[in-house]
Amino acid sequence: MKKTLYGFLFIFAFILSGATQHPANASDVTKISIDYIARDFMLPPTLSNLDPFAADTGLQGAMLGIADSNTTGRFLDQDFKLRTIIIAEEEELADGLEKTGKLNGLIVTTLPAGDLTALSEMLDESAPEALVFNAGAADNSLRNAECIRNVLHTLPSWAMLSDALAQFALRKRWTEWLLLTGPDPDDRQFSSSLRQSAKKFGTKIVEDIEWDTNSDLRRNAHEEIPLLTNNSDYDLVAVTDRFGDFARYLPFNTFRPRPVIGSEGLQPVAWSRVVEQWGAAQLQSRFTEQAGRPMQAVDYAAWAAVRSIAEAAARTKSADPAVLRAYMLSDKFQLAAFKGRKMSFRDWNGQLRQPIPLVHSRAVVTTAPLDGFLHPVSEMDTLGFDRPLSKCEAFKK
Repeated sequence: MKKTLYGFLFIFAFILSGATQHPANASDVTKISIDYIARDFMLPPTLSNLDPFAADTGLQGAMLGIADSNTTGRFLDQDFKLRTIIIAEEEELADGLEKTGKLNGLIVTTLPAGDLTALSEMLDESAPEALVFNAGAADNSLRNAECIRNVLHTLPSWAMLSDALAQFALRKRWTEWLLLTGPDPDDRQFSSSLRQSAKKFGTKIVEDIEWDTNSDLRRNAHEEIPLLTNNSDYDLVAVTDRFGDFARYLPFNTFRPRPVIGSEGLQPVAWSRVVEQWGAAQLQSRFTEQAGRPMQAVDYAAWAAVRSIAEAAARTKSADPAVLRAYMLSDKFQLAAFKGRKMSFRDWNGQLRQPIPLVHSRAVVTTAPLDGFLHPVSEMDTLGFDRPLSKCEAFKK
């Protein structure tokens, strides 16, 4: 038995060695070039240095996606390359891109919404068939009335994240919320989404407060927070605070002993270092070995974008952006991406369907969509803008 097993392993190793050592002729290899475009920007100062910002967030995810794609691509005569384009903080997008020469037809970007729209308009003139993957902007408008035909989204929208929280809160019967909104535009977008999700799932916001205190909470959170949260009764505190200025001081300091959700406490995320099931630990370890830090949500979205390109290219045997887009938006496309379910793109707005882990700093609590929230097509469409709610016209053309 041992001889048979060893013989099989030897033959397998020999075949694998031959496959890797004798690649196809260079002329037979399909070269797939992807541009990664990001903007270099400075974060405003925060009250704490516990969460350092990684300047290469997103880029490291795209790089891992290239490495993973080439692992299988060499057996399919496909070679993936990544070109990195970083736009300076104060530089006009058009000026920054002009220095790079002609863009590739496949683009992964973490640009903010305004830049993403400007990029799409430029491509309409120079490369109308180009395909862009949004891995950095969660804006609901990009998946709704302001959707862009040549842009697909691998980062979840604010609506998907807030719906995940609302499902969990309803399951726990936490139906009355205190909402606390930070000063950043993204904080306001997240809060707007939480209001919509509360209405969608039948919960109620009993008090809506904007954070405008400039005091140093490291010294007096135990005084400021109870005063701020002492007006109405509520089942939970929902907080939006992108930069972590004040939300970290809410748990155990609210006037009433209530759970905190949103930007602190229970958080809805595309990805987190605490996600470990469904083979995710392997992805985590590969990323950490490459980047020297944990994988973040934008890293995951950029990785998923590259892997989507590779999956579609493998199935269609094409590198044509138009062919890849048509396949990705069809019911044939599926992406295995370490979240326990096959993921696919919504053909009405280009959003990647995906489960949303609900996590705290030490563990995954659960994953949305939760059991019991049913849908005639996919339970993942209970998160975000479903087809009947969509105002996206661009994908109908």
